[in-house]
Amino acid sequence: MKYVSTRGKAPVLDFDDVLLAGLARDGGLYLPEGWPVFSAAEIRAMRGLAYDEIATRVMAPFVAGCLSEAELADLVSEAYAGFAHPAVAPLRQLDHDRWVLELFHGPTLAFKDYALQLVGRLFDHVLRKKGRRVTIVGATSGDTGSAAIEACRDRQAVDIVILHPHGRVSPVQRRQMTTVLSDNVRNLAVDGTFDDCQDLVKAMFNDHAFRDEMGLSAVNSINWARIMAQIAYYFAAAVALGAPDVPLAFSVPTGNFGNVFAGYAARRMGLPIERLVIGSNRNDILTRFLVSGVMTAEGVVPTLSPSMDIQVSSNFERLLWELLDRDGEAVDALNAEFRRTGAMTVPHATWASMRALFEGHRFDDENTLAMMRTLHQTTGEIVDPHSAVGIGAGLAAKLPTGVPLVALATAHPAKFPEAVEQATGTRPELPPHMADLFKRSERLDVIANDAEAVKAYVRSFAKGRRA
Repeated sequence: MKYVSTRGKAPVLDFDDVLLAGLARDGGLYLPEGWPVFSAAEIRAMRGLAYDEIATRVMAPFVAGCLSEAELADLVSEAYAGFAHPAVAPLRQLDHDRWVLELFHGPTLAFKDYALQLVGRLFDHVLRKKGRRVTIVGATSGDTGSAAIEACRDRQAVDIVILHPHGRVSPVQRRQMTTVLSDNVRNLAVDGTFDDCQDLVKAMFNDHAFRDEMGLSAVNSINWARIMAQIAYYFAAAVALGAPDVPLAFSVPTGNFGNVFAGYAARRMGLPIERLVIGSNRNDILTRFLVSGVMTAEGVVPTLSPSMDIQVSSNFERLLWELLDRDGEAVDALNAEFRRTGAMTVPHATWASMRALFEGHRFDDENTLAMMRTLHQTTGEIVDPHSAVGIGAGLAAKLPTGVPLVALATAHPAKFPEAVEQATGTRPELPPHMADLFKRSERLDVIANDAEAVKAYVRSFAKGRRA
């Protein structure tokens, strides 16, 4: 399998190099040259398999030529062995044809674990093979950082620096990152928003001299390996509910578009997905775009669902490239327009193609709390604010009759105890392995929203580690 950039100007790479590169050198994002497609018979054959077996079958085509299926199977099995639920990603029924896919049974209690527990192991495997060392830099709106740190802590060939917006993640999210005191881990609290953090990371990658000097790599969803691993749980849920003989809809709370793009990829690979529903909070750039065809950035507003407090959805570029017939120049021009004016107008036919599959719904904090309260009262379910947005969007969607809905629950309610208690009157407890989280020592550095200051920090840390 070979990979190409959405901007069309970067070298074509194999999987190993895409994993280590993260962002393409032309500023684009990598995608496979062609989508592997599973036949109906091959999808039926996944029924009854364990999660790791399904994940291995789904991902094997993407690593072809770099890992054997046996090597991949070992890494996948190891990645999910410690998850708290035997099903890894269990389905819970809300009513006759509405389901919740619980994606919070990993070590950091968020859906990011499903990709990053594997990605950390992939890094180890590839770096050992190549005899290389990398410095991972990543931006987080709350969950990616802790999942990446948990996956990369104490690894010999990896140093990791995670940027988060100062004061804009929940206390649990912050402490999951800052209480990891491993020598190869550092946390930067940036005076700004998540979008600022994301821009700082992109600036480091686009400075090619700095990138090469530090051996930069990425764990954000700009890294194709993240998307690849997330495709697996769409397949697992779909086959459990009767795919390929039953069409489905998925509802996804999203800010950066990576999780829902994995659903789009699953559809390209043969899953009968009728509709992908996007749930947004007040930072509703994607929902507004689906209504108008114009993507317009506004100021980021803090909400009860901070992981979605985003106005620049990086992974949207991957979908745009697909629906523009993989025209890198057109994608580059639209991105330049967005950077210059803060707005992007896509061709009407492209927007219409998106509208045929995607649907968006917005939930502000009041609506989010109301959804959490209603779910608790009617089903007994306690969900976090992000999951409530996803479930609420799915319930509001206009779906074809008889099409089951799967809503993705992306975080454990104990990560957002104040919001859950406000909505339900019940304060969820952290699981035993995190029960002492608020007694652990923290380590973080507050830094200005300044690219040169962040580069200097990363250089000092990484070079000090290599001395």
